[in-house]
Amino acid sequence: MSTRAGRTIGTRARAVVSIHCAPLVLPVASPPVRDGAMVVRGDRIVRVGPRAEIEAAHPLLSPIHWPGMIVPGLIDAHLRLDRTSAPASSHGVTAAGGVAADLDAASTLGEAGLGGVTYLETRCEDEKRWEDDGRDRLITAIREVDHPGVIGIAAHSPDPLVMEDLAVLSRTFGLRLHAEPGRHPVGFLDEVGVLTAGCHIAISGPLNEADRKLLRLRGTVIAISSPFAAEGLLDGESSIAVGTRTGGDPLSVARALSHAPGHDRLLVEAVTLGGARALGMAEGPGHLGSLERGARADFAVFAVKADERSAYTALLHEGPGRCVATFVGGRPRWRLDRAEAEAEDADTDADAETRRLA
Repeated sequence: MSTRAGRTIGTRARAVVSIHCAPLVLPVASPPVRDGAMVVRGDRIVRVGPRAEIEAAHPLLSPIHWPGMIVPGLIDAHLRLDRTSAPASSHGVTAAGGVAADLDAASTLGEAGLGGVTYLETRCEDEKRWEDDGRDRLITAIREVDHPGVIGIAAHSPDPLVMEDLAVLSRTFGLRLHAEPGRHPVGFLDEVGVLTAGCHIAISGPLNEADRKLLRLRGTVIAISSPFAAEGLLDGESSIAVGTRTGGDPLSVARALSHAPGHDRLLVEAVTLGGARALGMAEGPGHLGSLERGARADFAVFAVKADERSAYTALLHEGPGRCVATFVGGRPRWRLDRAEAEAEDADTDADAETRRLA
């Protein structure tokens, strides 16, 4: 029986390779690229650079041409998960830090096909209930939750001893923690061992300088969801992310925080790379928040015109509501109808060419 040239029986099929081009590519972790392109193989980015160079290196592939700019997928760093609210792929969201009050809600991110961390909320009222069955129920939920992604713990108990045990459990299982200073003072969270680089907090009001300094010392990322909470955090010293709390457009939330042109780049970074840091996903294979070699191919396309100097300002102030496509792991998660039709044709051409070369 004959086989096609270049195909070995029993080997794994090669990952599809595609090229995405736009007038501007905004990697965030490196300078913007005018007339840029990005090579995606399977679910990873393998190269970002000038379109002419990338097309020359892949002459047999048909690039997918997008309007405006290609940016890293947005990250909603604080979201209450339930059946009525979910991260909005239509706004360019590809990952989230979701807090789930029950196992049903915990499946929301997975069902939406998005990445990030689902934090199982623990609000056990006192040590006795925790010792009786609270700890066992949480451990069982961690092991049995129907969720393909990363699981964490939302430490929201009012009891200090329970909070201490949650911090121990997070270290034992290697899980990330989520906390809210609105429930406990920052100093209290530090005393019970919650504040670490493996924790991020979501705030609803301003922090004083002592709290901000402590959080910087602990390496804890702060998720902001309102201008009121942003006070004192836009000086570039604190590590920040952006959360919507109820779902929607994190870029729109970030725009509401901007009070000066100098904040624009900081806030775009907060809604991309800052969100990845909050979830512990800014480094390593398949990292999020930036467009670079080895990162997971999570990206969004915004119909916004800009050059290298105006990229961050244009995205922040003109981007909300102008997302035309969102990709998670190299696969389309959401597209405008027109963009969908154009990209589908290009995808089909790219897939066919890849199969021919395999």
